[in-house]
Amino acid sequence: MGNFYLIIVDGLGVGAQECAHLYGDEGMNTLGNVCNETQCKLPNLGKMGIGNIIPLSSVPEEENPTAAFGKMREVSAGKDSTTGHWEIAGIHLEKPFPTYPKGFPKDVVDRFCEGIGVEKALCNLPYSGTDVIRDFGEEHIKTGYPIVYTSADSVFQVACHEDVASVEMLYDLCDFARKEICVGEHEVGRVIARPFTGTYPYDRISDQRKDYSAIPPKNNILNSLLNSGIKTYSIGKVIDLFAGIGFSQYRKTKNNAEGISQLLSAMSAVKNSFVFVNLIDTDQLFGHRLDPEGYAKSLEEFDRALPAILSKLNNEDVLVITGDHGNDPCSNSTDHSREFVPLLVYPKGKTLHLTDNPSDGTSKLSSCHAPLL
Repeated sequence: MGNFYLIIVDGLGVGAQECAHLYGDEGMNTLGNVCNETQCKLPNLGKMGIGNIIPLSSVPEEENPTAAFGKMREVSAGKDSTTGHWEIAGIHLEKPFPTYPKGFPKDVVDRFCEGIGVEKALCNLPYSGTDVIRDFGEEHIKTGYPIVYTSADSVFQVACHEDVASVEMLYDLCDFARKEICVGEHEVGRVIARPFTGTYPYDRISDQRKDYSAIPPKNNILNSLLNSGIKTYSIGKVIDLFAGIGFSQYRKTKNNAEGISQLLSAMSAVKNSFVFVNLIDTDQLFGHRLDPEGYAKSLEEFDRALPAILSKLNNEDVLVITGDHGNDPCSNSTDHSREFVPLLVYPKGKTLHLTDNPSDGTSKLSSCHAPLL
């Protein structure tokens, strides 16, 4: 039967979707703009056909690509990581997770503060992760009040300096928010713990971030595979986006280098399994921080690892490379963008199936002959 490897390059978009104007994302093109600005070289992704999906100034088209190629349109409402990963797993959200462009309602913040025993919370506005600790870090240190903020995504984020609240204490605060506050009409996609360290301007965001996802619907690829006796593996933050549900085993990672290493290790061990990988650096370290050079170097790092990954594939294996949304570091926005995402299916001899029924797609996926839409 073989193994099915699904790699999400987080925040890798290939141009604004038709509905991008509804999200304020007209003109976004993460991969195209990064290539234009940095002239990054991606020879191995190029051989697979990534330069055939859209015109890329630094990656030429390949006359005979080794992978089937295309781009995917997100159907679910939203542009966050949870929505993107869930849709790839066959979950279509008719109703988007709630967002808070003006901050959370007073009663939400009041109930959170009352529940954790503090007088107030700081900020309560959409903010970038680096800016919020710079602007509110000093007051947080003096008062002990947690920093609560959101973004364009459906997230309830809590930041605390590790000298004020231990990482475990912060996790407890976010667990309370997930279970007691962010429920019902305020069920956000993720509650996120954001510990930080250091001194002003507090630019040292801890690598001990933790996500608390909403519970995914039961009818999805992961559960269907498990019910069919197929082992499922998560590498990176994928397991957090599915609230810890649907995986036989998982391996957390701190960066792309570790994620790639864990993938190569798993490829030497798994048999007839589904391996779901998220490579986060492009999004978390470079897209949100508007760093096209860093984004390009991260793509090049992945590109250099591709020969080793491809060499470990067996004849019956399938490798899919795609994204979950855009995150254009060449724009003025630090938020995700509503973009098409690339699709590479290796080897290209595998049959592509189209289906409107996630459970039908799942049954084909379990036999490793349906490399998605």
